[in-house]
Amino acid sequence: MTLTALPTFAEQPVAPTPVPSADVVYVPAPTGAPADAPRVFAAINAVMRDAMPVGKNQTNTQQNYKFRGIDDVMSAMAGPLRAHGVFILPTIAEHAQQRDGKMTRTVITMRYRVYGPAGDCLVADVPGEAFDYADKSTNKAQSAALKYLLFTLFMLPVDGRSIDDGDRHHPEPTPEQRAEHAQRQQRQQDRRPQRGQQHRSNRAAPASQQRPAGPRRDYLAEAQKAPDRATFDKVRAAAVADGAPGDYLSRLDAVAQQRAAATPHPRPAAPVPQPQQDVEQAAALGEMYDAARTAGLDQTEAAEAFAVRFQCQPAAATVVHLREMRDDLLDAAKEVRA
Repeated sequence: MTLTALPTFAEQPVAPTPVPSADVVYVPAPTGAPADAPRVFAAINAVMRDAMPVGKNQTNTQQNYKFRGIDDVMSAMAGPLRAHGVFILPTIAEHAQQRDGKMTRTVITMRYRVYGPAGDCLVADVPGEAFDYADKSTNKAQSAALKYLLFTLFMLPVDGRSIDDGDRHHPEPTPEQRAEHAQRQQRQQDRRPQRGQQHRSNRAAPASQQRPAGPRRDYLAEAQKAPDRATFDKVRAAAVADGAPGDYLSRLDAVAQQRAAATPHPRPAAPVPQPQQDVEQAAALGEMYDAARTAGLDQTEAAEAFAVRFQCQPAAATVVHLREMRDDLLDAAKEVRA
């Protein structure tokens, strides 16, 4: 998160001369604001005291890692922000899009004005970046920027250890905050997959059996040095098990994509139906290749794009993955025709 200076009208110089940007932008309260109204700095501090933890309770099933969703973050912050009279006004300061293969890449700079009860505010610029096959890349980039603004500005707790201990006085949550917290926990429990008795027993394991804390490995360097895909997959699995965040795993995946693009791939042979191949899987495979032709891809390009995304060849993929790729290709074809 970067903070960029925006001079107020009163601060504008008579002659337009270059002025170094300040580290922090603060816009004072307007004339006539109540003198006893808390300024934005005090209001932000009060919100930080009331903020509840947001854990990694959502799972990316395609790449097998946990992450914190923007919905969970906004639900955690809505109550404290309302309780202390703080609101955030977003605008897009910079916006750029380009086609990257069959996907749309969006890079934006969001400008947030964080207002306190007295009408004064802080101004912060936060970058956001996202990819999407259809028309959602701008939405995703805005969500990413807002999530990291809330985490960074309010130091949003990520687990119970981040909350002040019991011998420090802090206000009790309001009934509204309690209700929101209970609803958020219920939604998280509803989304949590049922993994049987083994999953429950792992959570109940005593602390003495848990993996001891130690120095974190440089998984990114190991991934760059991995001699083959199998070694890379082991490094990535170790990073997931070590609790690496989603953006770090995305950097690992980018290394794999760069290596795959730099390595010449033999032209895959046309898939030959096997006698034991499932009929539904064969139909889904054909539908995926038909969608690829509609989107302007030949069979080889479609197979390579599928392998990069799902780490397996289409002929060995599941029906769910084949149809997901089919739908994305059809969406991309519609967007090109539009």
